[in-house]
Amino acid sequence: MGKHLNLPPGLVTLADHGEHARRSLDARTWAYFEGGAADGITLHANRAAWEAIRLRPRVLADLSGFDPRTALLGRAMAAPVLVAPMAHQGLAHPDAERGTALAAAALGVGLVLATQSGTPLEEVARASLPDPDRGPLWFQLYWLGNRAWVRELADRAQRAGYEAIVLTVDAPVQGVRDAERRSGFTLPAGMESPHVPPVARGAKLAALVQQAATWDEVAWLASESTLPVLLKGITHPADAALALEAGAAGIIVSNHGGRVLDTLPATATVLPEIVAAVDGRVPVLVDGGIRRGTDVVKALALGADAVLVGRPVLHGLANAGAAGVAHVLRLLLDEFMAAMALCGKRRVADLRDAGLVEAPSRP
Repeated sequence: MGKHLNLPPGLVTLADHGEHARRSLDARTWAYFEGGAADGITLHANRAAWEAIRLRPRVLADLSGFDPRTALLGRAMAAPVLVAPMAHQGLAHPDAERGTALAAAALGVGLVLATQSGTPLEEVARASLPDPDRGPLWFQLYWLGNRAWVRELADRAQRAGYEAIVLTVDAPVQGVRDAERRSGFTLPAGMESPHVPPVARGAKLAALVQQAATWDEVAWLASESTLPVLLKGITHPADAALALEAGAAGIIVSNHGGRVLDTLPATATVLPEIVAAVDGRVPVLVDGGIRRGTDVVKALALGADAVLVGRPVLHGLANAGAAGVAHVLRLLLDEFMAAMALCGKRRVADLRDAGLVEAPSRP
């Protein structure tokens, strides 16, 4: 596949894409994309936790009718995988968010567009919506301290064809990212943020704290929005329960890829607690450190309905634009299908099986 997409040679895993992107991207941009908060403890714990889980497959299972497809909030998708919201993708490649959207749609993978996208949400929707086999198209919101602006963004997304709003709730302020600060990273002059109001750009911590969202804002948005609202950044089961009370239509277990608050537990370790608290009432998704098809299998065995993958998509974008993203997603989907079959499961629903994994203990 790589030869036909004019990809750099030797890219056969998501890790290969990451290593090639590291060598090709500017050091400051790499620090921005890859850096974690503080000492990077949570950043590294995310990956280590998935690696620590052991699979316990069953053999000689009937795999006739094997089918990796699933659905979320009524939208069919090729596999239980979505692209996570990530800011400023134009730093990686001129194809930017539009290229990511084209690739995700072509592979039947869901896409969550970030508020801090440099590409207007309407343009991304136009790239994604025409593909009849696309996955879900969702828009991620930060609470910007102004209900009128939040309502307008949510309405704008609905008019453009987005099918859900993802409210990020774990980052009222930016994390302390040492590698990014050491590198001297700043956004290039003229890089647009078409979904962020001018008053919110460059706001200081004291101002951000004063306008931080509470559960009242979540309930307001859930009642005002014509689209279902999922909450991204839940890591505590008590917050999962409050999310349901506030009207959330789904929960994304996330520690922001280790970029906001360091020393949080890995998402794989808290996922079963959140699944238990939700008890099947709304979909539960998870991100953080997903790098292999076996990680997707493990997440579903622990109770997730789907996963989101982030940084590897940026690596593929940096390496070959939209074609690179498509290659990353194809590699992950192929690995997922192989792992699913090798575990003796022929339907995605069959993967929700606690006996399939030896779950990790919390570090």
